[in-house]
This record gives sequence, C-alpha cells and structure tokens, in this order.
Amino acid sequence: MDAMTLTGSCLCGAVTLAVEASRQNIGACHCRMCRTWGGGPLLALESVSRVTVEGEDSVTVFASSDWAERAFCRHCGTHLFYRLKTGEHYAVPAGLVDEGQAWTFDSQIFIDEKPPWYHFGNATKDLTGREVFEAFERRDT
Repeated sequence: MDAMTLTGSCLCGAVTLAVEASRQNIGACHCRMCRTWGGGPLLALESVSRVTVEGEDSVTVFASSDWAERAFCRHCGTHLFYRLKTGEHYAVPAGLVDEGQAWTFDSQIFIDEKPPWYHFGNATKDLTGREVFEAFERRDT
C-alpha cells in the first residue's frame, strides 16, 4: 500500500495525532526501556515520516536516553511516540492509530534483550541492540 495518513488520539482525547507512514509495517522493540514503559514489547509503526500533534500543551516529553525521547499525554498517560532527538525517526504505538489496517509485523529490534517467557510466531527480521545502533550510524555517514 502507498503512503497513508492515520489518525489517533489518547484515551482522554486531549491529544490527537496525524501520522504519515510509507508502509503498513509494525515492529517490536524488546529493549528494557520499552518493556518498562509499556509493560511488554513496544509494537509500533516503524515507517513513520511525519507526526503532527494537536493538543501539544497536553504532551509531556521525557528524555529517556542521550539519543531519544518518549512522549505521553500528561492527563491520561497514553503513550504517543518514541523519537530520536535528531527528529529523523518516530515509532508510534500501533494501537494508537489502529483503524483495522492489515498491518505486516516484519521486524524485531533489541532481540538480545527479549525475555524468554514470550515469543512471536511469524518470521521477522531480527536485530540486536548493537545492530540497531550500527544501522543508525551508517545512515548518518
């Protein structure tokens, strides 16, 4: 499917997102921070090219590392996005904009941090944390 714009809002409706994505692919992040943030792996749209936010005064952004930040609604706590501080990559939780699209679950990152008590059944491209950082370093050169 060609590029699409998806919309979604937080649980209380204070924040609305318009998300531009080039593909309907979903990835899973198993890093400890994502699992702590959401109680399990982050399942997110990974081909996001732009996010437009309405209700920015209700958004809290937390710098979760030297390179990335996470945003959530300050009223209801809904997770809104993860983004690199440089702004070239967003990951938006799939459930936030899920309007019944035929998502393709095709990648898992930080697979080396995934706990052994869960797994997904379909074949995906899997990257360790080191491989993820190396891939972003290659993009910057």
